[in-house]
Formats: sequence, C-alpha cells, structure tokens
Amino acid sequence: QVQLVESGGGLVQAGGSLRLSCAASGRTFSSYAVGWFRQAPGKERRFVAAISWTNTYYEDSVKGRFTISRDKAKNTVYLQMNSLKPEDTAVYYCAAGAGTHYSGYYLSRSMSYKYWGQGTQVTVSS
Repeated sequence: QVQLVESGGGLVQAGGSLRLSCAASGRTFSSYAVGWFRQAPGKERRFVAAISWTNTYYEDSVKGRFTISRDKAKNTVYLQMNSLKPEDTAVYYCAAGAGTHYSGYYLSRSMSYKYWGQGTQVTVSS
C-alpha cells in the first residue's frame, strides 16, 4: 500500500511558478511510474505529466512549461510549473502504481494507476 500526499499548491499570478510535491509513504514508489493529473471545476480529470524509470511524458498544453522529476532518496516526485496560465487552475492529483514499463499512452490514462493523493489546489489569477 502506498499513501500519497501532495503539497505546494496555492494562488499565483499568471506567468508565475509553483512546485508541487508528491510524497509517498508506506512503501517506496521508486518501482512505479508516477503521474500528475488535474481536474478543473466541472471538467473531467486530465493527464498532466508522468515519469517512469527514465522517461517523462507531458500533455501538449504543458510541454515546455512543466517539468516532472523524482528524488528517489526522498521518495518524492515533483512537478515544477512555470509560466502558469489561468487555464492551469485546477486541483492537481498525484498518482502511483502504474508499471514503469508502461508506454506514454497508458501512463496518460488514470485507470493505469492504483494509488491517488487527496489533491492540491492551484489557482492562477489573470
């Protein structure tokens, strides 16, 4: 069992930056791929980024602005978000449990993940 806790959300002006953290406890998640998803009010949860052993994957709208990384020693995955836009406003969720051998297609699907955090709110003002 893996427990995930997100942090780092908040209110930021357009063009600003935030770094989200996803800390795992209960079991190391270095053997899993980890993904970030987001859900805006009234919309479906959507893929943002994922990281396997050596590969990273991004949704098109965040490419070049967001960076996903992991610190295995700290059992933590990060999502660095730069050049934020109002349309990035959402609750951001960390997910783990997908196989590290999964392709980018499967890592972009929420059904590929077993464990989910409680989410952290990101609000970008214009």
